Amino acid sequence: MCRNIRPLFNFEPEVTDDEVRAAALQYVRKVSGFTKPSQANQGAFDRAVAEIAHITRHLMDELVTSAPPKDRDAEAEKAKARAAQRYANA
Repeated sequence: MCRNIRPLFNFEPEVTDDEVRAAALQYVRKVSGFTKPSQANQGAFDRAVAEIAHITRHLMDELVTSAPPKDRDAEAEKAKARAAQRYANA
């Protein structure tokens, strides 16, 4: 859907509220088509981000897994390596 929305579940350290809000913001931007809404739409936009962040936090708190948590730094390095390979071939 949107490359900027990253998986948030099962990482060590746990997802922060800022990361949850950033994912909610990206989602609302994607579905609304607005990067920056007009003043007339700002309230609805902000409420949607807040509500989606709230629900996402509940989801993260309730999900369970038996898999060991992933390391954020290791996953970031893997993503950088994939990007370097992808763009080297372009």
